[in-house]
Amino acid sequence: MTTARLFHVPLSPFCRKVRLVLAEKRIEVELVEERYWEASPDFLRRNPAAKVPVLKLDGRTMAESAAICEYLDETRPDPALMPREAAQRLEVRRLIGWFDDKFHNEVTSKLLYERVNKKVSGQGYPDSGNVKAGSRAIKYHLDYMHWLLDHRRWLAGDVMTLADFAAAAHLSSLDYISDVDWNRSAVVKDWYAKIKSRPAFRSILADQVPGFRPPPHYTDLDF
Repeated sequence: MTTARLFHVPLSPFCRKVRLVLAEKRIEVELVEERYWEASPDFLRRNPAAKVPVLKLDGRTMAESAAICEYLDETRPDPALMPREAAQRLEVRRLIGWFDDKFHNEVTSKLLYERVNKKVSGQGYPDSGNVKAGSRAIKYHLDYMHWLLDHRRWLAGDVMTLADFAAAAHLSSLDYISDVDWNRSAVVKDWYAKIKSRPAFRSILADQVPGFRPPPHYTDLDF
């Protein structure tokens, strides 16, 4: 069995996305927590951008979560997480960009990074203005997901794709700190319960961050 090594941070949605793909592809992985904000020489040699995740696999050292996920899907095509049709792949990539760019900038960075990352990395206290902005913005994003899922079985179409993993990675990280109002949309809640129940999610739900305790429903598959 192929063994990978992933340099990661437990609540990073970008790392979680890669972990979900690795698990879905049944690739055994060694997880190495990386204090990326310290920018150690060893880590900078692995990724001069000083960002996680970094994956070592197939004799390669890989960075950038979207590129890593597509590499894994292309080299281990079963089960497929990208559609065959170009137009459908375009939609998957659009939604990955939506969550990793727009959602991240408007929500994840305003809530998770302010409440958790600042404390863990010793950067001070949360900015209340950013937290309020993130709390407002997540409502818009949940409503958009509701609209998508009203028209599709999964976010990008009729089958589960990397777009679903990208969204679930962000929402699971935020759910750890109780920042997702699951009562806002039964459709989104059902989608999350469906993806959360997959075996690939198990190691993510077992994450523990010192100083932060997840809500009781975090690991409940029937929440």
